[in-house]
Amino acid sequence: MDRIYLVPGFFGFANLGDLRYFGHVVPLLRDLGEVEVVRTHPTASLTTRARLLHDAVAATSKPGDRVHLIGHSSGGLDARLLVAPGAKLGNGLDPSAVAERVRTVVTVATPHRGTPSAEVFTTVAGKALLRALSLMTIVVLRRGGLPLQALLQVSDLLVSTEKLLASDPKMLDEVFSGLLGELSPERRQQVAAFFAAMGTDQGLLPQLMPDAMRLFDATTADRPGVRYGSVVTRARRPGMVGVASAGFSPVAQAGFVWFTLCWGLASRFGDPELDGAVRQALIERYPNLGPADNDGMVPTLSQPWGELIRAVDADHLDVIGHFGDRATDPPHHDWFTTGTGYDRRAFEATWIDVAQFLAT
Repeated sequence: MDRIYLVPGFFGFANLGDLRYFGHVVPLLRDLGEVEVVRTHPTASLTTRARLLHDAVAATSKPGDRVHLIGHSSGGLDARLLVAPGAKLGNGLDPSAVAERVRTVVTVATPHRGTPSAEVFTTVAGKALLRALSLMTIVVLRRGGLPLQALLQVSDLLVSTEKLLASDPKMLDEVFSGLLGELSPERRQQVAAFFAAMGTDQGLLPQLMPDAMRLFDATTADRPGVRYGSVVTRARRPGMVGVASAGFSPVAQAGFVWFTLCWGLASRFGDPELDGAVRQALIERYPNLGPADNDGMVPTLSQPWGELIRAVDADHLDVIGHFGDRATDPPHHDWFTTGTGYDRRAFEATWIDVAQFLAT
């Protein structure tokens, strides 16, 4: 039997009430086999997260099954670590029996060579920013937008990255508390538990820094017999197109400013060594591709690994279905306002290519 495991990234919510991280992806893969979304720890170390992935696969698959791992963002690193020959996941665990069932590893918008955003999010102000940004994401994807009060609270901080990170973290904590108050008591309890888990283990972010990822890549070999492929994302650089796409909506304008700030954080990236054929394929898809290009979280040049399945114009969450399209059921709610233009047609084409990769 074919079994597909979807692994969330460092935003990490697999199922938070009726909010689904991969909710729009699952229906597009069901024809290939059983699909399961792995419950993981949002900010735990890669070793901890890979161990949780191991436990999920071990509990629901058996020898002889064809296992396919699809990881979004840092979830792709969890998958690579699990199947790496000789991987050490702690607690005396030998993951080889499970790893031998894996046939494909697909990584989507994954920081294989790190992301500068991780460096910022490890600071005191950066941790408060990540917490607020995470909750804003949950609220936007649940409600379709942010409440006006939250926009007023952050409007002064959104002037520049430097001002935001130099601000008193308590101001961002106030934004967090205000957003939490917008949720129902049941939802508030679920979200509070989610962020409590984030606070107990934050080993992931330092591991996503570019220097740390160089060590990870040097010590985490691909497994022979496993086919590796990647989906690469690049959002439109902040500019007038993004401003125009936001229109007169204060919520959309705030989403554009948040994107501009996050894009700036991720743009502080070097030019890594890439396989010549992969680099050429990316340049053909993205003319004028440069080290600064990113999807709002992860540099585009950090994302290729194995075969290039598809390179898309999308932000970090667009590619898993969180883009603006309220006409569908269930509706797609946008995370950032970017003007990139990723839509339902592009989304389905992306995941058809992924499905074909798994099937061959």
